[in-house]
Amino acid sequence: MPKRAPRRRWLRPLRWLGFLLGGWVLAGILAVLALRFVPPPVSAVMAWDWIDARTAGERGFSVDYRWTPWDEVSPAVPIALVAAEDQKFPFHHGFDVESIQDALAAADDGARLRGASTISQQVAKNLFLWKGRSFVRKGLEAYFTVLIEALWPKRRILEVYLNIAEFGPGIYGVGAASERFFHVSPARLDARQAALLAAVLPNPARLHAERPSRYVLERAQWIERQARQLGGAAYLPE
Repeated sequence: MPKRAPRRRWLRPLRWLGFLLGGWVLAGILAVLALRFVPPPVSAVMAWDWIDARTAGERGFSVDYRWTPWDEVSPAVPIALVAAEDQKFPFHHGFDVESIQDALAAADDGARLRGASTISQQVAKNLFLWKGRSFVRKGLEAYFTVLIEALWPKRRILEVYLNIAEFGPGIYGVGAASERFFHVSPARLDARQAALLAAVLPNPARLHAERPSRYVLERAQWIERQARQLGGAAYLPE
């Protein structure tokens, strides 16, 4: 009777690797799907900022974050964020290909490579990923961006963004920022205040909405003009 050929030893770890990868993909899909309906209790950026502060011995650091539903936010806020960060947001599927090409072309001409992240990409990396830059992180950002665009409506993406965006050290979301900086509820923010909040997003550690520098004031004025030219809140998807 012929002997059975020995099973190749590498098949078992390869199978387990496949199971692990499949489980990770499924977990990612379920997490994104759940967060379509449930407010995120915390974001990855909040967690990393807290860890960094503790590691550096900054015992006074705390996370100021409170979820504010879309209907309790002034209509001036989302259009200001779109005007400032991603004017093609209602129309793209997660990636602004034209802006990416422009950034790469500018880099080829010797300019510093600038970011071309959409609001969807910013939600993906802020919500799920660690800080830093690497090809692995960029790949995961693209993966979660695709999931978010596929499983969430545009309004949900923008609702999560305005709630987890960092507006100052330890200050996350329009709910915390409006009360901390302007002493009003998010529903009472006017167009100027919304533009000031949006103006600090490139660098909330150094730019201040409550004590705006000349740069922040000029950028806020530009954001207000852009929001009006886009058509105000009517520009945003239902």
